[in-house]
Amino acid sequence: MRPGAIAPTKEAGRNRLKGSDVIIGGVSKSFDSFEALKNVSLEIKKGEFFSLLGPSGCGKTTLLRIIAGFEYPDSGAVTFDGRDVLPLPPNRRHANTVFQNYALFPHLSVFENVAFSLRLKKASKSDVESKVNEYLRLVQLEGHAHKKPNQLSGGQKQRVAIARALINEPRVLLLDEPLSALDAKLRQHMLIELDQIHDKIGITFIYVTHDQQEALSVSDRLAVMNQGNVLQIGTPHDIYESPATDFVARFIGETNLFDAAVISVRRLEQAPDTETAEYMAELEIPELGRIKVTTVDKIQAGQTVSFTIRPEKIVISKDRPATKREDINLFQGMVDEPIYSGFQTKFYVKVMDKTIIRVIKQHANYSDEGPDIRWKDSVFLSWSANDGYIVEVKR
Repeated sequence: MRPGAIAPTKEAGRNRLKGSDVIIGGVSKSFDSFEALKNVSLEIKKGEFFSLLGPSGCGKTTLLRIIAGFEYPDSGAVTFDGRDVLPLPPNRRHANTVFQNYALFPHLSVFENVAFSLRLKKASKSDVESKVNEYLRLVQLEGHAHKKPNQLSGGQKQRVAIARALINEPRVLLLDEPLSALDAKLRQHMLIELDQIHDKIGITFIYVTHDQQEALSVSDRLAVMNQGNVLQIGTPHDIYESPATDFVARFIGETNLFDAAVISVRRLEQAPDTETAEYMAELEIPELGRIKVTTVDKIQAGQTVSFTIRPEKIVISKDRPATKREDINLFQGMVDEPIYSGFQTKFYVKVMDKTIIRVIKQHANYSDEGPDIRWKDSVFLSWSANDGYIVEVKR
């Protein structure tokens, strides 16, 4: 993150005393010749909502199953609050799992599904009654206690699964793509409810998803995974604004990504209280031309780097911007395709007769209710050197 950037945080008063610290140390796992996990290490803090994010086959579910105790790693360690849990079976790890397919007992009522583990422990009738009702209230299903799973919607079934997992009072709740079977609107609603439940109970949530928006919306921190490796760990703000690799930049949201040659680098004057040096670099992008970008990375002329600029950071206008600031990048192009989506318009702009740059214009005011820039219009694109980002140094 660049100096001065402030990441938004969740409420400081959240109860973080009930969960466990989870540390994954050098975990590897292969299935025959396929390496599912390659020396994965990460630390998840007590009470944190932590997401494992990546495409199908990246290893995130395998890692979750190792944490849960359903798989055993070839090497490495898993600890809860400093205690090695690998020798322990799943039911002794103080962790419960919510599965994608709900895994409810179809012949039991909602009440009995949630009460199942308490019945196994031979809890008293009064304890079962009070605790089940408490957790049904938590997931807002108190009026559905006597229904069978086939009488519930997908979202209600998922709430039953969450209540059943939480009633054991685990220190870690593992969620394996729990919302993927739901439609888009219900998924958003359930995501908010899941975040609220986490805020209320304060235990550690480890959430597996391939959906970038889900992970960015609810996570305190997340790990982006690909091909068995953890590529970056950070807050949603860190991951989105300061991607560590080309893959992270492409996978998290939309972006414009180019290979570029470093032409020159100069150090910028720093404020007295700034510890990290900042540099202004001039890059040559073969498909685009020369641009300026600020960076805290120590790069040198002659190196090849990856440069990214998010579509919403680019200003699009019919008229040439009047600014004369030296840190503004300015290009002229033609609208190749405008896509109006109500709250925003996405423009595909052709620059230098060949390079397509994606631009997103938000419609925040009444005067922005429709696009004033249309297909084949000549436009200017501009962005500050502070809004682009050098992702990787290639050589």
